[in-house]
Amino acid sequence: MGAQRKRHARRPTAAELWARFRGSPFFPAVVITLILGAAAGLFAGSYTYAMANPAPRHIPVAVTGDPARSAEVAAALDRALDSTLALHRYPSYAKARLAVEEQHEFAILRAEDGRASLDLSGAAGASVARLLAQAAQKSAVPLTVRDIKPLQPTDPQGLAIFYISLAAVIIGFVGAIQLSVHARALNAGERIAFTLAYAALGGLAIALVVDPLLGVLKLPFRESWGIISLTMFTSGMVFTMFNTLVRRWAMIPTWGVMVLIGNPSSGGAVSWPLLPSPLGFIGRWLPPGASVNAQHTAIYFAGHQHVLPFAVLIAWSVASIAVFVVWRHRHPGGRPTEPAHAAP
Repeated sequence: MGAQRKRHARRPTAAELWARFRGSPFFPAVVITLILGAAAGLFAGSYTYAMANPAPRHIPVAVTGDPARSAEVAAALDRALDSTLALHRYPSYAKARLAVEEQHEFAILRAEDGRASLDLSGAAGASVARLLAQAAQKSAVPLTVRDIKPLQPTDPQGLAIFYISLAAVIIGFVGAIQLSVHARALNAGERIAFTLAYAALGGLAIALVVDPLLGVLKLPFRESWGIISLTMFTSGMVFTMFNTLVRRWAMIPTWGVMVLIGNPSSGGAVSWPLLPSPLGFIGRWLPPGASVNAQHTAIYFAGHQHVLPFAVLIAWSVASIAVFVVWRHRHPGGRPTEPAHAAP
């Protein structure tokens, strides 16, 4: 009896206390609390780092006309920007204008007959155009400034495309989360089909609200609808992939890829020449950046659409589907499928 009392009176070891805590409902609650605290700081940090004080790195600018005069004007702009323009010479203004339409250049610097002008492309990047216009005002060399590719008047800050992409990305993976919670019994093919269905419906809803209902942007309707829906589908499948790989913690890598890194580096709020160099490069290869680029070109540069944004979105979708299908036994959802009994 005394020995039994001693056993009960013995203090539990650290290992035993840890095992009890791991098995209690408090463990996941504490982990989630710590993750949310870290996520809040990272979320604020990633957006302020990318967007609070955009600074020019290498802004691509086309140059035509007299080489000596162009060099003088460019040097004056560099001093006003406290940066270096990435100058590319073109044999004619028409060639330079085509480069702007292809979004290879953000402006055209033209120097001829003793005059100098700076043609901006607000649609290529509103933040870059504003910065160049301010630098032209400070320049020691007189410059005529005009916007040859302005933004739509209903979106003077050029932020609507960023918000469209943000909505598609977030609703895309929130939809996949809801399917995993409320439709757990869906098998692989069914889950992919329903992800595609809510992406198509959600894309239609966003396009209808933005253009005919609110008139925020004039959209090339079918192309924009397709881009939004593809973005939503990709975002949903990315969460489904991570849900297959890491199960209940899938929100962490999804949020990291799509929101913490993807949205600030997308170029939607701050054009990529003004982003910190790593973000400017990474952003084009993530779904939010690909979505912004495709939508941006569809709205403002019709006839000059690029393959890369669509390839990026499709590659993420295909890779996510492949991981999900191959390792679907790891996914927390689904239901057993048994062959039908043969008739006697």
